Amino acid sequence: MAITSANQLELLQTAEAVAREKMIDPDLVIQAMEESLARAAKSRYGSELDIRVAIDRKTGRATFTRIRTVVGDDEVENYHAQMNVKDARQHLADPQIGDEIIDEVPPVDLGRIAAQSAKQVILQKVREAERDRQFEEFKDRKGTIINGQVKREEYGNIIVDIGRGEAILRRNEKIGRESYRPNDRIRCYIKDVRREARGPQVFLSRTDPQFMAELFKMEVPEIYDNIIEIKAVARDPGSRAKIAVISYDNSIDPVGACVGMRGSRVQAVVNELQGEKIDIIPWNEDQATFLVNALQPAEVSKVVIDEEAGKIEVVVPDEQLSLAIGRRGQNVRLASQLTGLDIDIVTESDESARRQKEFAERTGLFMETLDIDEMMAQLLVAEGFVTLEEVAYVDVHELLSIDGFDEGTAGELQTRAREYLEAANLKAMEAARALGVEDSLVNFEGLTPQMLEALANDGIKTLEDFATCADWELAGGWTTDKGQRVKDEGVLEKFDVSLEEAQHLVMTARVMLGWVDPTELESAEETDEDNTEEEEA
Repeated sequence: MAITSANQLELLQTAEAVAREKMIDPDLVIQAMEESLARAAKSRYGSELDIRVAIDRKTGRATFTRIRTVVGDDEVENYHAQMNVKDARQHLADPQIGDEIIDEVPPVDLGRIAAQSAKQVILQKVREAERDRQFEEFKDRKGTIINGQVKREEYGNIIVDIGRGEAILRRNEKIGRESYRPNDRIRCYIKDVRREARGPQVFLSRTDPQFMAELFKMEVPEIYDNIIEIKAVARDPGSRAKIAVISYDNSIDPVGACVGMRGSRVQAVVNELQGEKIDIIPWNEDQATFLVNALQPAEVSKVVIDEEAGKIEVVVPDEQLSLAIGRRGQNVRLASQLTGLDIDIVTESDESARRQKEFAERTGLFMETLDIDEMMAQLLVAEGFVTLEEVAYVDVHELLSIDGFDEGTAGELQTRAREYLEAANLKAMEAARALGVEDSLVNFEGLTPQMLEALANDGIKTLEDFATCADWELAGGWTTDKGQRVKDEGVLEKFDVSLEEAQHLVMTARVMLGWVDPTELESAEETDEDNTEEEEA
């Protein structure tokens, strides 16, 4: 009934040795052994039997037992592992459903195949335990720097020994010109730690912007002490980088602290990054000021911010254009990543030419539509009037503030503008009606006669047609075709309808038609708002 003493001793010694080597709990190894022995016993006595093995943690004695569970009369599916209450009375005095009848069976001598199978089970269990231990150890170290030793290279990926496991540095996470040999020391950023069925679970990076931020944190004590904060990082790995810093102590210069005495601190980071040039930039709450700093070493003449479009236009002297853009657009690209804005760079001469063209176009528009002379049209444009609608519906006092304009002139201008707009609207509505636009769409709030004409030209003539449109079909957007970004022209794009406005119009139409429940729409909006608040917090 018992395994020989030598085997008993060997079981415990083997379990302890494996556990020590793999740095896991010895109990896990013994559980794996129990499972492997149970599997071998089932192959001997029959797979339908419920055979369990228990190894004594002190003596190493392995006990083989057969388990039969007491179930209801109609629930017996496997007569070898289950027994009804009536039959169970032969073994138990007062059997209840769920009770177990335990009988000891003779131990099994492992044959060659059974031993091999047992070995595989043990190895698998040990491997799983080792991977669980590695995950638990490194899951909280995500976002930190680790030192390791290069073990081998596989298809361009570097396998790194990190002490109690392996990590992988993929080839796209290496700095371009880096090469490593086995046993080389390497410093990396832990980018991700996740459970994987096979292969490494710790993923490293040397190109991640946060790698540079962590390096500065190690080199600059003020950053570690939260006196200086790194607000943003942008990298072109192996070539150039920009880092924005701010000091919460007026007596400490953030740029000087990061550079260090004779550049010692920044040089240590540069050396680690294989000579990557680093621009250290003072962060500023004012977007325009921060952008001017971010575009260093180029000089900036003027900054024009378009908050609605989320774009920013930077005007630079003609001779500074190439410096501002940088080689292959590197400088402006990094500045854009650093600020989180789309940046358009134009020269002073280009901007001047464009403004003159716009001025001439708007002057011509007012001269034609309002039947006024060039000087009066120029005065309107110079005061900031862009469209005819602004002239027609603006407060009359704004027109009176223009030099040379009296109440009669201002009133006449507004009357002419309104009459022109009404005539244009009437003409557009007649054209839309002629194209077959139905009343359901005409009466829909939010669409002008010109919009109705444009929709009709595109085959959208009813409210149902409008409700089936996607927001990008109305406002325009971008799609990717064969790796190239292609512009999709929106039906209402020329009327400056944004994507959000288009989405609102379409959803309103769907609610009116009964396609969408307004309560569900409100709950979805509330959920989105809550998620936004959580993200901001």
